[in-house]
Amino acid sequence: MALPELPDNPCLFPDPVQALDQPNGLLAFGGDLSPTRLMAAYRLGIFPWFNPGEPILWWSPDPRGAAVPGDMIMSTSLKKWLKKTPYQYRCNTAFAKVLEGCAAPRDGQKGTWLSPQMRAAYLKLHELGYAHSVEVWLAGELVGGLYGITIGRVFCGESMFHRATNASKAAFAALHARLQGHARLIDCQLMNPHLASLGVKEMPRSHYLQILAEERDKLMPDALWQRGEWPCPLTS
Repeated sequence: MALPELPDNPCLFPDPVQALDQPNGLLAFGGDLSPTRLMAAYRLGIFPWFNPGEPILWWSPDPRGAAVPGDMIMSTSLKKWLKKTPYQYRCNTAFAKVLEGCAAPRDGQKGTWLSPQMRAAYLKLHELGYAHSVEVWLAGELVGGLYGITIGRVFCGESMFHRATNASKAAFAALHARLQGHARLIDCQLMNPHLASLGVKEMPRSHYLQILAEERDKLMPDALWQRGEWPCPLTS
């Protein structure tokens, strides 16, 4: 089956069930990264992911990595670490710096998928109030964090990073604690062993899309995402 190219209308996407099995979830190519198109995609369970030099590629994998807020797995050693380490937690105070941290090449990698084009697109979503950062600070330095997009009562996680021990896990724990009772799901897109170790589970795409349809027009309290400090996830 030929991969469809997106039309000019930024709100039109193929049905996610038409995504390829190999590579898992590849649905379409083309279009742009305008806020209208991005938000239309996330509302349908679709996200962009492509390397520099490639056309914009759109995905909806099956199964999907997802977590219920409050169901994070934290080992005893991680809990002890978070209790003794003077990390500070903040929301939306350094979104651009979190993007830069997530864009830095990982160990063994030469480049990054989070290109300047992608960073500019998510920064615009942040300015519009749709994208948010969870930040971990130590002695005045940003040492870890994550960012994602809110679609109703679903948080669509995009990427995380760390520059200090357990800092990305700390950010994920803070997100769980903050969203418990307010969001139904944390979307983690594609599973990997690291996410599995934190309690993220595979969910059939059909189930994810059903939950998304039920929750995308509901709202989380605006106060959840106010710029400022968050408590330690073990005391919130």
